[in-house]
Amino acid sequence: MYAESWQRLLDQAGQPRGMTLASAGPAGGGGSGELKHSAKPWSDAAGAAHSLQTDTATAKAKLTSAHTGAEAGTAGLSSMAALTSVLASWEKRLTAVHSECGALEPVLRETAWAQGEVDAGVKSTLAQYSAPSGKGR
Repeated sequence: MYAESWQRLLDQAGQPRGMTLASAGPAGGGGSGELKHSAKPWSDAAGAAHSLQTDTATAKAKLTSAHTGAEAGTAGLSSMAALTSVLASWEKRLTAVHSECGALEPVLRETAWAQGEVDAGVKSTLAQYSAPSGKGR
């Protein structure tokens, strides 16, 4: 059911044979009986946050530019006051999204990196338990 090295660890820990993670093995849909993860979703999310940050900055600049000079010749029109209010509202929203994505991107990238570091550390630690007799521990 488990790779031999994993089963030895489970036996040493006193875990009953046949124990599975809910997300592993055929019943949980994992298929191979091993818990797997990837840094790719975290890196992809960081890329999306970066793209959103860039796109919101571009959209805000275009929106602001499009409204430049709109007040000329429209003094006193109530529609100009409404347009100015809507512009301010959108600028505030776009600024908030830009800031949030700017804060989120490095955290997502750090998570992807940290998972790889943890994986390497766990693999290295477990390798000593799967070494042939007389080697390792």
